[in-house]
Amino acid sequence: MDQIVQDILSDRVRVSGGITAMTLTGDGRLRWTDGPQRSLTLEKQVLGFVVEGNKIRIRAVVDGRDEICCGGSAGSIVRKDFVFEPLSEDSKRLWCEKLRDFIDSFGRPKRLYIFVNPFGGKKIASKIFLDDVKPLLEDANIQFTVQETTQQLHAKEIVKGLDLSKYDGIVCVSGDGILVEVVNGLLEREDWNDAIKVPLGVVPAGTGNGMIKSLLDLVGEPCKASNAILAVIRGHKRLLDVTTILQGLVADIDIESEKYRWMGSARIDFYALQRILYLRQYNGRVSFVPAPGFENHGEPSTYSEQNICNPIPSQQQPIKILQQGYQGPDVDLKNLEWRIINGPFVAVWLHNVPWGSENTMAAPDAKFSDGYLDLIIIKVCPKLALLSLLSNLNKGGHVKSPYVAYLKVKAFILEPGALTQEPNREGIIDCDGEVLARGKGTYQCDQKSLMSYDKLQITVDQGLATLFSPV
Repeated sequence: MDQIVQDILSDRVRVSGGITAMTLTGDGRLRWTDGPQRSLTLEKQVLGFVVEGNKIRIRAVVDGRDEICCGGSAGSIVRKDFVFEPLSEDSKRLWCEKLRDFIDSFGRPKRLYIFVNPFGGKKIASKIFLDDVKPLLEDANIQFTVQETTQQLHAKEIVKGLDLSKYDGIVCVSGDGILVEVVNGLLEREDWNDAIKVPLGVVPAGTGNGMIKSLLDLVGEPCKASNAILAVIRGHKRLLDVTTILQGLVADIDIESEKYRWMGSARIDFYALQRILYLRQYNGRVSFVPAPGFENHGEPSTYSEQNICNPIPSQQQPIKILQQGYQGPDVDLKNLEWRIINGPFVAVWLHNVPWGSENTMAAPDAKFSDGYLDLIIIKVCPKLALLSLLSNLNKGGHVKSPYVAYLKVKAFILEPGALTQEPNREGIIDCDGEVLARGKGTYQCDQKSLMSYDKLQITVDQGLATLFSPV
């Protein structure tokens, strides 16, 4: 038996000069009887409202496919106002009260701290903020503080000292790198256990944008700034496992292609083709604790803490031991069932979300908070096979290649080696496009890195961070 939905408020109002019946239903729909658009869903379409004299102006968004004649397009979101006039002062007051109560019941953020990275991708983050983000936040009556980043780790340092009680979330108008900085900054605070619960949002303005692509892809929405900031405004949240690490061919492509940054995301494809023609292979080994169902990968091994390096160069301690803040997951690595795969490799990639960039579904089975990392190993293969493999990255088809090992792991150790063809040259380790370590003979290897090109241990904390999400 269908449940009967009770109306919250129903009254006659003036719309476009005529008198019509208007109703706010118990399931959050605003309905009226006259005009081409006769209803709005408060949760999905209504951002906020303002009172203008005797009138109430509803700030909303509608599907661009319904507004093509007004500048919309398929998959886009169009801002649109709807104005109605209650017939008395008491009616106006009641409409404002009921609308506000219903919108507040969604738990939407009211105050946001926003990082804008003007140097990422095509260097248009500031324009994206002004054109796409700011107007929607203002429509939703959300207060915000904006901070442009000026250098690497700027966001991290700000977050470490930020008064989080003033904000309901932090938003990064950038690629994935600033998000990583924010997470690291939260985890280095003394109050990290509370700080890491602050919801985080991402608006695509970098080269890769893998995190927000993964979030919007959940509901089939395009990876656009307007869709991304609406996910923040609506206030839905989901947990996120931490961490992602990249190394090998894909890392080299990401970092070394910086010289072609003016090309935007196309630089990745351009440089990847160059690299396939001059293919690099790396020695090394990976050790891992497989998730259930993946125990047949690799050979049995044991865990050893010896020479596990720390991401902070000044500390010669295991990776999980920090001077303050977050101390790492509480897991007994010695008593887990470890396995090992030896190189040479073309690439080693760890992921905890499906998309590595807007056009690269690196880990099609990855989940945001399943407690596992998806490990992708590209083994030595012919150049044509590698070209075919990489051409399937946009749909995740590369994991079906016989030259790819794809599995889920609970813990991971990378022991990076040198190039098989040039023993005096090594590789690059990066995290979401930000360099962690540069080996000998690599691109800009004279620059200071966060850690050394050496043995690296990675563990995963299930659901440690919180993201604003479309669902």
